[in-house]
Amino acid sequence: MIVLRFIVNVAILAFEIALVAAAAWLGLHHPLTFAALTAGLTLAFGLVLEHARLRHELPFYFGKGFSGHALFARLMAFIDAIVKALLAGLMALITFSGTDPERLFWVAIFFGVSIFAGSSLLRRLSISLNAQPSRWGYFRLAAPLGLLFSFALSFLPTKSFADIGMTIVFDLPAKPSISQASEVLFVLKQKFDAMIVLALSGFMSPEAAQLAGTLVSVNVLSGFVIAIYAVLIAEAVRWLEEASP
Repeated sequence: MIVLRFIVNVAILAFEIALVAAAAWLGLHHPLTFAALTAGLTLAFGLVLEHARLRHELPFYFGKGFSGHALFARLMAFIDAIVKALLAGLMALITFSGTDPERLFWVAIFFGVSIFAGSSLLRRLSISLNAQPSRWGYFRLAAPLGLLFSFALSFLPTKSFADIGMTIVFDLPAKPSISQASEVLFVLKQKFDAMIVLALSGFMSPEAAQLAGTLVSVNVLSGFVIAIYAVLIAEAVRWLEEASP
């Protein structure tokens, strides 16, 4: 029985890693499809979870005298879900669009590691504290996963202003593609992050400056995309664990 349980656990872990790798692979090789899928998943989760949250939250703000709780909750849930779906789709596209294959490869690696960290945390919270992975992950996991992803990206090499200027002037066409525009946007925000770290280094240690720069980076917004896939994978893993002998 112990051997069987060990084999099942290994199989579930392999399945979890395969799902993580599949998400990173899809983003790396098919960014448009990945962005559309991300927006669709976010919308599906949002319509259910935002409504569940608002049904409990609105009475806290408005009390029993407000008779439009149900209708208002559905309307606000729909709006919140649409906005977050659009943001998640846009961040998914920006994260994986570009023209530098080496940089995109490392982005995919960091993305996958962050998803695995998120799904593992949700699994542990579900086992230890009976937390619901979808609710906790959707509402609470985006920020820490965004910080983890942003911190990992801060170690990628940055280009000089001269190189960025040469790229914009000589390599960027008048009507750039999504990949070309995203690549320029990435190197610009990466350079901006590096300048913040350099400025902060005059007031604190290099390690603290690196961490502070991570906190204000635009890359933190990718945490919501990561959280969506961490939720999806964690829910699948917990279902398998509960269904297994």
